[in-house]
Amino acid sequence: MSQVLTETEVPMPRTLLKTDWTLLLKRIREGRCTPFLGAGASYGTLPLGAAVAEAWAKEFGYPLEDCDDLIKVSQFVAVEVEDAMYPKEELAARFRNGGRPDFSSPTEPHRFMAELPLPVYITTNYDDFMVQALRERGKKPEQEICRWNSQLYSLPSVLDRLDYVPSEKTPLVFHLHGHAGIPESLVLTEDDYLDFLMAISKKENKLLPPRVQEAMANASLLFIGYRIADWNFRVLFRSVVTSLEAGQKRKHVSVQILPIGNATEAERKLKVLSYLDKYYQELNTRVYWGRSDEFITELRKIWEGTMT
Repeated sequence: MSQVLTETEVPMPRTLLKTDWTLLLKRIREGRCTPFLGAGASYGTLPLGAAVAEAWAKEFGYPLEDCDDLIKVSQFVAVEVEDAMYPKEELAARFRNGGRPDFSSPTEPHRFMAELPLPVYITTNYDDFMVQALRERGKKPEQEICRWNSQLYSLPSVLDRLDYVPSEKTPLVFHLHGHAGIPESLVLTEDDYLDFLMAISKKENKLLPPRVQEAMANASLLFIGYRIADWNFRVLFRSVVTSLEAGQKRKHVSVQILPIGNATEAERKLKVLSYLDKYYQELNTRVYWGRSDEFITELRKIWEGTMT
């Protein structure tokens, strides 16, 4: 029988190696670090997708067991009401009427990210917290969405201006999966994700503007607020990281919660860690095992230590 220990008794590596921190800080100082922000970055301010999914599952009588899967439940709702825009409009309204992060908190992810000298931020969130945080810091961000469907083609874009170059003072915030202010832009249902992946896989469509492609190809990527258990993150992660040319790949960082629930078997935890570490190493990515706020706390401490 495996020995059962408390979590504090299990040797659980969670932070990065000193060499990883050093390289990450170097890339941040050079402006060659591109954050990818996921739902966990907005945790505590907006409802999690699982909570929205469970509420809709109850309201519309979702018949399957995975009632906390927003992608699948929203697809069911769209089919039930015979209106593909209904779940998008409902979710957009929830986000527009939601709260606002405490930007005075030193561990608030958007607040700290906005303090860094970075030119481009990419988010799969529907909120505009990154834009708000940048404005709080006196910067003048430009906000863009990915034009992944025909309803978005005609929208004006700052990236059409040849004189616009993202910078620390005028950074670009690119919404890869849409923004709540434009419900048509949301990548939400199963059909949306399939259409999005088909569209972005066609190189001739050029869904990612050159400025965004440069920010991914010429920088270390920093994924904050994602869960490896989410299949949409794994698809996003692999499609982004593996698309980079082998000779130009830089080391990346992903902040993750260990996906083993409340399990306390030391042997099992270490096996999961070993497997996932190998998985990420093949993609030249180091993992910080912990919450977004824990990572921000440690990054801030190290960042401020190097600036004094």
